Amino acid sequence: MDLLLIAPLALCLALGIATVMLQRAWLNRYAGVLAASVVLVSGVAISAQVLSGRTLTALDGLLRADALTAFMLTIVGAVGLTATWGGLAAWGTTRRRAFAYPSLLVAFLLAMSLAVLADNLGILWVAIEATTITTAFLVGHHKTRTALEAAWKYVILGSVGVAIALLGIVLLYSATVATGDPTLSWTALMQPGLGLDPGLVKMAAGLTLLGFATKAGLAPMHSWLPDAHSQAPAEVSGLMSGVLLSVAFYGILRVQAITDAVIGPSLMRGLLIAGALLSIAEAGALILRQRDLKRMLAYSSIEHMGIIALAAAIGGPLAIGAALLHMLGHGLAKSSIFVVSGRILAVDGTTRIADLRSLLSRRPGIAVPFLAAMAALLGMPPFVLFFTELAIVIAGFQRGLGWVTAAAVTLLLIAFIGLARHTGDMMFGTSSSEADEEPVDRSWHGPRVPLIAALGVTAVAGFLVGPVSTLLAQAAHVLGGGQ
Repeated sequence: MDLLLIAPLALCLALGIATVMLQRAWLNRYAGVLAASVVLVSGVAISAQVLSGRTLTALDGLLRADALTAFMLTIVGAVGLTATWGGLAAWGTTRRRAFAYPSLLVAFLLAMSLAVLADNLGILWVAIEATTITTAFLVGHHKTRTALEAAWKYVILGSVGVAIALLGIVLLYSATVATGDPTLSWTALMQPGLGLDPGLVKMAAGLTLLGFATKAGLAPMHSWLPDAHSQAPAEVSGLMSGVLLSVAFYGILRVQAITDAVIGPSLMRGLLIAGALLSIAEAGALILRQRDLKRMLAYSSIEHMGIIALAAAIGGPLAIGAALLHMLGHGLAKSSIFVVSGRILAVDGTTRIADLRSLLSRRPGIAVPFLAAMAALLGMPPFVLFFTELAIVIAGFQRGLGWVTAAAVTLLLIAFIGLARHTGDMMFGTSSSEADEEPVDRSWHGPRVPLIAALGVTAVAGFLVGPVSTLLAQAAHVLGGGQ
């Protein structure tokens, strides 16, 4: 038994119980930071073991770590640490009085860690359903009418999506019954010559993709996302956008690897292309007309999930490796910018774009990290999203999907224009005379280190070689059928 697989789950569980039982102010404040740190350290340690050639398993094979698992667990920890540490500045009276808030935050990180560590589709489903339960209360934390409405909408649509995914998983399990050894294990289902029923696998693929795509925020199943992200506390929005969507898409990648081996790639490729183009198109159109900062960032998440879906549809080592690296870059940049948006709300009292003007001259301590994170999300060099998007475009033309790639690039330009225009208005737009009389505020209004570290990694990740590139190559190989 490899304790490295159990440690992040056990420690997060113990930490969550401690926050409920002890109710210490310092523990409640730092519980999320501690849990994210544990997950990050575990992800790095597991990555090192995987790179050394070891296969880690625990609990009779229910938990298993390959290169993809190790990389995703590292993303969960890195994005989680950025959001929770960066969000400490918002730990005010409402957070201190919220009895369950810190334990729900830890449970959220625990559920996402379990989802990527599980070598079983059923356990993955349970973990993703657990994220719905925990985040529903976090989305409605402020208890305003709009926050509660967003939470209920998220619960209903998220539960429907996860229920559809469960039906697909049941059908996939049924397809293995004829083999004499029914299973939902990734490892077993990836074995060649298993003899699965192609008809059942085809139905399972479509239903599972539809269900997990709802949680991943792909259009047209995305309608819960803008409301939930705009109403949740900033650190929760950062976690949901930066890593929950990627964990849900991780489930799609696992199922795609199984079904492609049985029925070929055409079905999943077609569905993913449709979801990708629709997501990018709708996100771009709605970004142009957005009036609220956090809703704009939520639609940006839908756009980036569309890019990842396009990479999954293209397939191959280059596109899959770029998709995984895109998850890391997007997660770090989006969690950073949501944290900054929370600070903007705390200082200016609004996230309405029309009311946010001259931020760069009035509040450079907030505006500079916001601009850096937005540059990363827009795919500007030297940030890693520039290189991942370029790699996806190259892979698309190489694998005969030039028209799809060209259409996606055209639609991405619309989102680029919308985000750039709104950002320019907030940073450089003319402010009121009262605002002009304010002294320049250079404070960051919260911890600097997590934002600097996250954006720094996003800036240099595209140039990393050695262990990171090897881990990405191995993860792409796993999704291509390698063990």
